[in-house]
Amino acid sequence: MNSYTNRKEYIGKLLAYKDEYLIKVICGLRRSGKSTLLELYREQLQKQGIGKRQIQFYNFELPENYLNKTWSDIYFEIKKKLQSEKPNYIFLDEVQNITLFEKLVDGLFATENTDVYITGSNAFLLSSELATLLSGRYIEISILPFSFKEYLMARSIDTSNKYLNYEALFFDYINETSLPKGVALREGGFDKIYEYLEAIYTTIIEKDITQRHQINDKRAFSNIVKFVASNIGNSLSPSNISKALKQDEQYTHHATVENYLEYLVASFVFYKVNRFDLKGKKQLATQEKYYLVDPGLLNILAGKERTTDRGHILENVIYLELLRRGNKIWTGTTRNTEVDFVCKTSTGDIEYYQVAWQITNESTVEREFGALEKINDNYPKYLLTTDSFTQNRSGVKHLNVFNWLLDANQNQ
Repeated sequence: MNSYTNRKEYIGKLLAYKDEYLIKVICGLRRSGKSTLLELYREQLQKQGIGKRQIQFYNFELPENYLNKTWSDIYFEIKKKLQSEKPNYIFLDEVQNITLFEKLVDGLFATENTDVYITGSNAFLLSSELATLLSGRYIEISILPFSFKEYLMARSIDTSNKYLNYEALFFDYINETSLPKGVALREGGFDKIYEYLEAIYTTIIEKDITQRHQINDKRAFSNIVKFVASNIGNSLSPSNISKALKQDEQYTHHATVENYLEYLVASFVFYKVNRFDLKGKKQLATQEKYYLVDPGLLNILAGKERTTDRGHILENVIYLELLRRGNKIWTGTTRNTEVDFVCKTSTGDIEYYQVAWQITNESTVEREFGALEKINDNYPKYLLTTDSFTQNRSGVKHLNVFNWLLDANQNQ
């Protein structure tokens, strides 16, 4: 099995920004493939004739690369090895482990003939000093675990076969994991995947969240994670989470809940989607929805009795796919209707998406189509379901979700 499924879209982005006067910041969940992406990109550079000595690669997950060293020690170490008169490519993996790393990055950025690439598994990387220091001088590339299409490629499944049972493969995808190394563990059975996910999750929670933010009440924290994981795709607010936990006799102040949610989003465990008022055309400040970076993590977070229904899990997968395709995403709302996703595409157009597992009867037809039909503008509207037979209705395009996931041009 090819754990190095060639992540063409990401490599393409990096190549497009090569030698541009911008720092490339690659961020995403731990183990979502950031280091692998840099290795693949490094191979591409060498294929283009860039000499080995023009490339420097530092992995700051390894303590020996940064312990007892100041940012300036590392800076001069890199500087000494630069090839003069040639372009140099500097890769700093998990750079947030260095104290004052932003000075290191800024110093290298100011150096002639250097192209700097950094990765981090925490969004605070950019919201902090670095963003201020580099305002307008960096491009952020967010990396996600395998899409359904990449997952099938990693399993060497021939998608040109008309008789594939996509539904069964989709259940594998959401019940196991979409994390690249986790997919490679499939042959060892589900327990191997489960252990792998548990280890990653523990590292994120221990290292990136509870230690960094000095959280003492670990039980409250883990209950909040469980609660959000079990309510994927439902509107939530810190105060209604706080109330729900109170019924369970746990008292966590809504401000604390809000902080915990922020840490989880910054570590790319959950993605937060704001609501958009379709009538007043403005973003609303309450009742966000949360989606999980990898549906497989539900096994760890919500336990074996995964209660989230398949419709919401499908919605989660669609959300991540819309994100991969470069959209800005909100959930749409008016007084009497909800639309799953309102997207602003990379070209600035608007699109609407409604997601349902299946159109089973007249009332689902009315509910799913109706939500989109109530929006009176001429932007494209899509209903995505697992039905093999799709029916368009009054301007709403009904598409088979598996075809849509495998083909980015399905919308046309």
